[in-house]
Amino acid sequence: MTTSPTPTTTPAAGGRTAAPTRREQILREAARLFAERGFHGVGVDEIGAAVGISGPGLYRHFPGKDAMLAELLVGISERLLTGGRIRVGETAGDPEAVLASLVDGHIDFALDDRPLITLHDRELDRLKDEDRKRVRQLQRQYVELWVAVVRELYPAAREAEVRTAVHAVFGLLNSTPHLAALGREPMEALLRRLAHGAFGALAGE
Repeated sequence: MTTSPTPTTTPAAGGRTAAPTRREQILREAARLFAERGFHGVGVDEIGAAVGISGPGLYRHFPGKDAMLAELLVGISERLLTGGRIRVGETAGDPEAVLASLVDGHIDFALDDRPLITLHDRELDRLKDEDRKRVRQLQRQYVELWVAVVRELYPAAREAEVRTAVHAVFGLLNSTPHLAALGREPMEALLRRLAHGAFGALAGE
């Protein structure tokens, strides 16, 4: 299944940030409302009201809430994997720089897309089998991207240790919906130190 990027603005010509499309606005508000009140606690009319259109008007963009949820969860998994691959390509040959770039990219996601983390935790099982399998497949590929980089950086560590460390760092970074607000820059800096500290443990004593 191919989806468009999840609710983020896209770069315009000349480096400007394009205004979000109506479809992106709908997805952003749906993600926020689903995360706040649960998938079944939100009606189509409420999502429409949040973006200034009638509930039935949403059906020109999505066939229903299930389609919105699928595009949100499949879309963010696609975006993370694509972004990770780009970061690896941009810093190839220097595993330390690659890992730093991957960490920074995931921190941006964890701070900017907190509702999607909550949605994944609560609502993944509501997806159709095809969409849920697609999310899992994308996630596995994303993990493998990190594992390859961390193994290169810490060659003495056992593969099982590396995989455990990668999943632990994901858990740490994805805890942002439950963390106290410190402000963007202090939170970003703290998460970066925590992530690199966790990977540094692979070096042993």
